[in-house]
Amino acid sequence: MSNKGSRIKVMKFGGTSVATHEARVQSAMKVISAREQGFSPVVVVSAIGRKGAPYATDTLITMLRDIDPSVDPDPRELDLLVACGEILSSVIFAHTLKTLGHPAMAFRGGQAGIRTDGVYGNARIVGIHPVSLHRACENGYIPVVCGFQGVHVAGDGAPGGELTTLGRGGSDTTAAAVGAAMGAQAVEIFTDVDGVKTADPDSVSHAPTLRKVTYDEVAEIAHLGAKVLHPRAAEIAMNFDIPLWVKNTFSEDEGTEIVGRDRFPGRRVTGVTHTGKLVYMQFDMKDASDEHRRMLETRIFETMARYGFNLFMLNLSPSGTGFAVPRAQFAMLAGILDSLVIPVEGQVFLLQIGANPSKDVENQVRLLKSLGEVKTIVADLTEGCTMVSLVGHEYMQQPGVFFEVLTTLQDAQIPVLQTTDSDFSLSVLVPESETNRAVRLLHEQFKLAEIV
Repeated sequence: MSNKGSRIKVMKFGGTSVATHEARVQSAMKVISAREQGFSPVVVVSAIGRKGAPYATDTLITMLRDIDPSVDPDPRELDLLVACGEILSSVIFAHTLKTLGHPAMAFRGGQAGIRTDGVYGNARIVGIHPVSLHRACENGYIPVVCGFQGVHVAGDGAPGGELTTLGRGGSDTTAAAVGAAMGAQAVEIFTDVDGVKTADPDSVSHAPTLRKVTYDEVAEIAHLGAKVLHPRAAEIAMNFDIPLWVKNTFSEDEGTEIVGRDRFPGRRVTGVTHTGKLVYMQFDMKDASDEHRRMLETRIFETMARYGFNLFMLNLSPSGTGFAVPRAQFAMLAGILDSLVIPVEGQVFLLQIGANPSKDVENQVRLLKSLGEVKTIVADLTEGCTMVSLVGHEYMQQPGVFFEVLTTLQDAQIPVLQTTDSDFSLSVLVPESETNRAVRLLHEQFKLAEIV
């Protein structure tokens, strides 16, 4: 259902923008200003505050896990609990608007017409029917929608459906998807920074705000570690050609406009970003045949996908397979992969994480002896590292760029442990202790402080 003529503007406010009464009033004034400019604002809110705040998503998760850390919460019940954060936020924000003289109505994701698949904790939106949102706008109300959530209705038409959440950054996705479904003239993502910057201000204090970036660039920046916008939101906005903005709730800065490639011709470097703490794993497969290696890689990546691991620095070669995972996920990954038995066409392979076999690996070797030869695939570990990436628009494939990156870091005696590239980025794996220095050096080398 589209309603371009009503001048819909979707405005999403993150956790810090709704964390206190004062912040909510500032956010509400942005909404009121949009209304006074002739727009019909539709608000999307995150949960109140960030980790440690009483109603933040992480606080709610901790409350449940602390009952007994040895028992994992059921994903269905976990979704029901964490969705309360956005429900609380939407009702309070709607009431704040009412106290300022502007009628508003709060909507759960399901009430807003957001339908998802049935994957608890990481659902994907399969459709939006925003009938209630359009009706609220037509009747003079400002809809305030819970970000991060939707509803899954099973094939048997179960009453009410099942509440699902969209995973981290899901409120950005909600805003972009609602904007697409309502034919919005713009989607504005409000946060506590002025927009998309050329680097993390914690690494480069003077990093300027980019006035325009492409959908591809901002999705790449987000995939590579920056938390300014969820990549799925950029992809939805790009697919539906919706003007997308990142702005600061607490300033009048014009922010960053995110546009299509056709509106931003030319080549340039956009910025330098970095991930958090990583562990790099390199599986030694030189003793496996090409066919067996391909099948082993398939089984390993299928396992990673099943458990939702984030992979970085993917490296495939005849001698093995390598990738990095966030350190926070490493213990879970090692528990799944270490001593994993993979039979391939009559040959038995056993995965070993780290140079020294665990007791689980030793036990599996003893148990499997009766089956004949068991080939152990050892994953060499590089811990205490992070990925630093140079992001650019139609620039990365130019001759000499990778050489310039490597030379800059080597001249500064920063070890480069691994490299990878894509159409929009060049990435290097460096020791975690060198993260900020590597970011600053590349920011300076590619003259990113001069971007306006």
